[in-house]
Amino acid sequence: MTQHAAEHLHPLTDSAQGYLLGLRVMTEGGATTMVSALARQMGVSTQAASEMIGRLTADGLVAMGPERELSLTDAGRTAAETIFRRHSLLEWLLIKVIGLGWAESDEEAGRLQGSISPRVEAAIADLLGHPPTCPHGNPIDAEAARTRPKGIRLSEVEPGAEVTIFRITEMAEEDRELLEYLEAQDLVPGAHATVVEVSVGRDSLTIDGPRGRGSLGLRPASLIRVLPGRADVGLFHHVPDRAPVRSA
Repeated sequence: MTQHAAEHLHPLTDSAQGYLLGLRVMTEGGATTMVSALARQMGVSTQAASEMIGRLTADGLVAMGPERELSLTDAGRTAAETIFRRHSLLEWLLIKVIGLGWAESDEEAGRLQGSISPRVEAAIADLLGHPPTCPHGNPIDAEAARTRPKGIRLSEVEPGAEVTIFRITEMAEEDRELLEYLEAQDLVPGAHATVVEVSVGRDSLTIDGPRGRGSLGLRPASLIRVLPGRADVGLFHHVPDRAPVRSA
């Protein structure tokens, strides 16, 4: 993390950090977005989003283009990546050590991510065995993003194919009900499943997973990345035994 980003990170409110994380997802790969789309993503009014963007722009973390399109500045992306890394480490800690569920750990991590110091962050990473992803399989930093497979959308898998759940994307993480459903069905990174049926007419996908047969809408299924067949178990992080692991 650069000194400029470090100076900004701790004064940021929880809300401001949430906006940076939202923009991180929506501007992935150099894309831009508009205030209205960001407001929908954050579940707030356009006016509220505009006010926050104004503050983040004044802080040098967000840039607004000639068509009022939004993007993260270099400092903003560095800050967002730092927040995401801390959020991910806290989720691992809350799920595997404390024993919280996916949705609850996401909320708690959001409250804590701006409060931990770099020293505590490093200690948590060491305790957890330096995970390359968040618990949902999303790369924890740019290096992990470059080296890990991209996966394919679950919604694009042909019926009858066996797959390994690889990544519950950041967009899917915003849906608490979806997270709770996937966790209840044990459709987590590393789990094996078979696609039974894909119906465009019914906008649904039927899948046999670790907990039996279930279904997903095609849009939620498009937010889940899978790998064909039985993927290499080394792609999926396991917290070292030295941490007092508890199941969620």
